[in-house]
Amino acid sequence: MAAPPDPRPTADALLARLHGERRARLRIYIGAAPGVGKTYAMLQEGQALRARGVDVVVGLVETFGRPDTEAQLGALQVMPRRQVLHKGVSIEEMDLDAILARRPQVCIVDELAHSNAPGSRHAKRHEDVAELLDAGIHVLTAVNIQHLETLNDAVARATGVRVRETVPDTFLDRADEVINVDVTVEELRSRLRAGKIYRPEKVEQALSNFFRKGNLSTLRELALRAVADEVAEKAASYRTREGLEPALIPERVMVCMSASAAAPRVLRTGARIAGRLGARWYAVYVETPGEQAGRIAARDADALRQNVALAESLGATVVRVKADKAAQGLIAFAQREGVTHVIFGQTARSRWELLLRGSTLDRFLRAVPDAAVQVVPLNGL
Repeated sequence: MAAPPDPRPTADALLARLHGERRARLRIYIGAAPGVGKTYAMLQEGQALRARGVDVVVGLVETFGRPDTEAQLGALQVMPRRQVLHKGVSIEEMDLDAILARRPQVCIVDELAHSNAPGSRHAKRHEDVAELLDAGIHVLTAVNIQHLETLNDAVARATGVRVRETVPDTFLDRADEVINVDVTVEELRSRLRAGKIYRPEKVEQALSNFFRKGNLSTLRELALRAVADEVAEKAASYRTREGLEPALIPERVMVCMSASAAAPRVLRTGARIAGRLGARWYAVYVETPGEQAGRIAARDADALRQNVALAESLGATVVRVKADKAAQGLIAFAQREGVTHVIFGQTARSRWELLLRGSTLDRFLRAVPDAAVQVVPLNGL
């Protein structure tokens, strides 16, 4: 069986883009954890570009003594680091001014989330990268998923480790390409055991802490999702900017709207997901016999009017469906419109309620198994 094609852009494709663009381009390599091969991939691209006549320098790369990574440096010019004296200790940092004076076409910068030593022109390395881009220098850089600012809390909850150095998510929006460097959990743990990531004395501690299977699976999922969201958002923006039609198989998002004061949270979640996907979205309200005009409670009717107004203001197509049961109406609409993503609001219900009345969500999942479903918890609001 042939291996699947590598989805990463080739050096030839990147070279064509570099020549075709007057604005400096930014490529970010993202990985789930140290050791997946981000730095290796950057240096490989650097070598390929250099072989095609592009002026490439290594602004700063951390090989951590990994022989395979160090071998990829090859004949690439490595810029000397500057020495910063802080509290009697000499700290090595990327020499931003030397790179600006050298003016290469492409600069490779590792460890994007790094905090610079006190007294540096910029507090963070991503600010150094921004200055390189503003000066017209293309940049290849790398970061681990746990360093993205908005994922900081999620990573801390999942792994028990809170990283202090973060990169604002808006920096990803500036990137022209975001590439996920992915390996399986077992492959990454094998690399760790083989001493390819940390020194031998640190391996067992890492395996039982940050590199636990559960942690790595969570981080890998976050990395895949973050890159998928970024790609979808960029594709949608490009189509809008170029006046192109939506994708041939467009995503369709359905938010299950209710006559509830908690519904706005579900609507906002749906609007966010639809925005990332560049998708049309529907706010669907099922009117059951007990919620017909004249029978619905005044408080619920007022909440429904407010929810409809909010949905329309967020860009939804509001749809009212009549059915005996909420699940029936939602299933029929989703199947008819080819809905690909569904957002439910879910309050806690007693076990007896679920046994006696069943779950709208469960019935929907059985009837529309191909849709991606997200449940927004509403208790405590």
